[in-house]
Amino acid sequence: MSTFNTPKIQNTSGGAPDFTQGFTVGGVDISSLVTMTEFYTGSSKPSGVANGAVWYDGTNVKQYINGGWYTLTLSPPPTWFGSRGLFSGGNSSNVIDYISIATPGNATDFGDLTVARGSLGSCSNGTRGIFGGGYASGYSNVIDYVTIASTGNATDFGDMTTARENITSCSDGTYGLFAGGFLSDLTRSNTIDYVTIATTGNATDFGDMTVGRTGLGGCSSETRGLFGGGNTTVSTTNVIDFVTIATPGNATDFGDLTVARGSPEACADGTYGVFGGGFNPTASNVIDYVTIASTGNATDFGDLTVARGNNAACSGD
Repeated sequence: MSTFNTPKIQNTSGGAPDFTQGFTVGGVDISSLVTMTEFYTGSSKPSGVANGAVWYDGTNVKQYINGGWYTLTLSPPPTWFGSRGLFSGGNSSNVIDYISIATPGNATDFGDLTVARGSLGSCSNGTRGIFGGGYASGYSNVIDYVTIASTGNATDFGDMTTARENITSCSDGTYGLFAGGFLSDLTRSNTIDYVTIATTGNATDFGDMTVGRTGLGGCSSETRGLFGGGNTTVSTTNVIDFVTIATPGNATDFGDLTVARGSPEACADGTYGVFGGGFNPTASNVIDYVTIASTGNATDFGDLTVARGNNAACSGD
């Protein structure tokens, strides 16, 4: 075994050291282990640099690309979560409650929906919360919104493409999606609508789910939206669909829940999606989870404290 030990390699009168036979570490060429990029600092623009060189001028970081210097900027991804959880409506109620997710305790009154209704969908961009559809004296197409940091009554946002109830929602922080639901007592919808959360207006058709159903759970990452479980015209289902939220189009099969059930609820942390509870035909305590970025069947997560369906869920970061 040979040993290479030197405290310092420096320039000499003959120039920098030149390892003509290459230089390896653990038998591997060092050039494949280390990415070397020219890096400059100072207020004066460097000259004679290689393509890809980086320069910090004291204010901005710039990179030399094909003959020009370009300022590098960082844009934070959109968010769909925050520190508050909101719960709205139910049967003939217009009540909106809120909690601080990080602090256990009872809910506090936030304000009122524009129209009292139950079985609606909701999502947010971290700043604005929107509530769509539902049922009161009939099927509703109403979309409301609130500013989550400021308590108060909801304001009309616009209308869904069709009036329906028992729908689910998700968001990537830019777009809000509303999926499925009852169009009538016998007709279950496969429609997915979307809105731009920051801009009020009517919803636009996004595409269709693989199976028309009602009472499903929805969750999302900053890229994908998932819709799991629900009731078809025949029975409860274990189907999980997914869409790429930024690209309107029909949903694709993601995998299956561990147990087919209707009216589960779902939430996510951006990496994992969790589906809890539901009916099949009795109330379930099952909690499943999936990795949102990877298609496949759900895995058992654990159990709710009480078996139930038609529940609600939310999450923080």
